[in-house]
Amino acid sequence: MTGPTTAESFRLGAVIITMGNRPAELNALIESVRAQEGPAVELAVVANGAPLPPLPEGVRTVELPENLGIPGGRNVGIELFGRDGEDVDAVLFLDDDGHLPRTDSARLLREAFAADPELGIVSFRIADPDTGVTQRRHVPRLRASDPLRSSRVTTFLGGASAVRCKVFEEAGQLPADFFYAHEETDLAWRAADAGWAIDYRADVVLHHPTTSPGRHATYFHNVARNRVWLARRNLPALLVPLYLGTWFLLTLARRPSPEALKAWWGGFRAGWREPCGPRRPMRWRTVWQLTRLGRPPII
Repeated sequence: MTGPTTAESFRLGAVIITMGNRPAELNALIESVRAQEGPAVELAVVANGAPLPPLPEGVRTVELPENLGIPGGRNVGIELFGRDGEDVDAVLFLDDDGHLPRTDSARLLREAFAADPELGIVSFRIADPDTGVTQRRHVPRLRASDPLRSSRVTTFLGGASAVRCKVFEEAGQLPADFFYAHEETDLAWRAADAGWAIDYRADVVLHHPTTSPGRHATYFHNVARNRVWLARRNLPALLVPLYLGTWFLLTLARRPSPEALKAWWGGFRAGWREPCGPRRPMRWRTVWQLTRLGRPPII
C-alpha cells in the first residue's frame, strides 16, 4: 500500500447525498466544508431520487431518478470523482444535515492519512450541536463510555467518515443492495481483510442533531435482513450461527414492541431467502485482528 507522503499533496473529496428536503442545512454543510484550512476539498452532491436544490458553483452534482438508498447513493457520489474516486485520494461521507464546526478537520484527516499509509478509514466523532453530547451508538466500539478517546476500531459511521480511495479499489464500494443499515460494517470488514486499518478520531467532529435510528420506516426490517446478509457475505461458516445467534438474543433482550419485533423477524427471514451478493469470507487472521481490537465478529 502506498500513498502520498505529505499532507499538503493529499487530495480530499466530499460526498453528500440528499433527498432535497433540507436545502438550508445542506448549503450550511457545504460552506463548512469550503471553510476548511488548506487545499480545497472537492464537493459532490447526489440528489437521491429528488430534485437538486440550488447549490453554489463548483459542486459536482447528479440527480438520480429513484432513491438508491444510502450506500447506493454514496457509491454514485464516489464515481463523480472518477472510477473508485481516482480524482482524489480519500472521500468524506457527510450527512446533509451535519456541519463541520471546526476548520481544521480536513487538515487533521490529511495528516492522518499521510502519516499512516495503512490507514484506510477514519470515523469522526458525532456531537449534538446544542448539547455537545455524543450518543453511545455513535462511538464505533464496545467500550463507548468515553467518546473523547480516539482509538483503532473495527467499523465506522457512514455519515461522518473518510475513506481512502484505494480501499474501494481493493475491497470494493459500499453494498448498494443493503439500502440502509450495516453497509459500513460490510465495507469495514472487507477493508480489514484487505489489510487496511480504521481509526475513530475524537478530534474530527461533525455536528449532527440527536436522532433515533428507528425514525426510518424500514429500520427494523433492514437491520435484521442486513445482519444476515453481512454474516452470509463476510464470515467464515463456523461464525455465521454464532454471530446471528448473539444478535437474535440481544434483540429479544431489548424487548422491542410487537410491531418492531414483527418487522425484525420479517427482515431476518428475508436475509436468508433473498440473495446477499457475492460471498467472500474473511480470513481467520482478520477474525483474530478484529478480536484483538475488542470486537470479535460474533458481537
